[in-house]
Amino acid sequence: MEYLDFELPIKELEDQLDKCQVIGQESDVDVTETCKQINLKLEETKKKIYENLTAWQRVQLSRHPNRPYTLEHIKALCGDTFLELFGDRNFKDDKAMVGGLGKIGDQSFMIVGQQKGINTKMRQYRNFGMANPEGYRKALRLMKMAEKFNIPVLTLVDTPGAFPGIEAEERGQGEAIARNILEMIRLKVPVIVVIVGEGASGGALGIGVGDRVYMMENTWYSVISPESCSSILWKSWEYKEQAAEALKLTSADMKRQNLVDDIIPEPLGGAHYDRQTAFKSVKEYVLKGYNELKDLSTTELVAQRMDKYSKMGEFKE
Repeated sequence: MEYLDFELPIKELEDQLDKCQVIGQESDVDVTETCKQINLKLEETKKKIYENLTAWQRVQLSRHPNRPYTLEHIKALCGDTFLELFGDRNFKDDKAMVGGLGKIGDQSFMIVGQQKGINTKMRQYRNFGMANPEGYRKALRLMKMAEKFNIPVLTLVDTPGAFPGIEAEERGQGEAIARNILEMIRLKVPVIVVIVGEGASGGALGIGVGDRVYMMENTWYSVISPESCSSILWKSWEYKEQAAEALKLTSADMKRQNLVDDIIPEPLGGAHYDRQTAFKSVKEYVLKGYNELKDLSTTELVAQRMDKYSKMGEFKE
């Protein structure tokens, strides 16, 4: 397990617990009471830290290297039923965007999401989860295929943003994202979105329009990352913590502003501490959302989605 800077008190206590257990195994000394006391202190420390997380600390948790990524969620949701599909039928296959057909319970879904890598080689292969235009065009191709065969769509968002390279701009990055937003708004099948990690800028919006949008507890969703916001406003990344607070990017902030529909709870410490519980929660929310939408007519579905997004941004003095 890797630890973030604010998790170091937990690491110290877990190291103490490990040493205590080793002493008990390698000697005749009864360390039961000592281990119990350390365990109690460990639980108290975890609660104190994780129940009072700042916005920046939640951003850090969303990027935790042990956090499950999109393909791990798909494996947990679909088991061996997932069939990955490739290519945008125009330029090439974008490895940062994955998609395909899979069954969750007894229901088939078209699942699309950004995939980061678990090590340096895989991160380069997946372009750090930053999709090119062909990635968004692949996503749209799969969603239109789902519409054709009346299959609901599930998208899993986890990206630091769409790839900002010159070649991406040359191939129409902005147009590809805008096209996806337009088409997803009027898609004639239920669309469920789950933010499982980072939800940054247009890169997230390109697959982020849905009838139900859920955020996992320790994720963020914003027009810009805290670091980029800090560099624009203060000409330095040193103010990223203040930027994170000002952006109101946490799941609680987004729910309060009615920009997402619900928050999926995570195990204490984050999804990486208890993956199976986290996967189970995601599955429950996906199926709950689908059951709320499945009996709506196409007209009702599209009308409700359009109404939902047209109301965003309204406020009263």
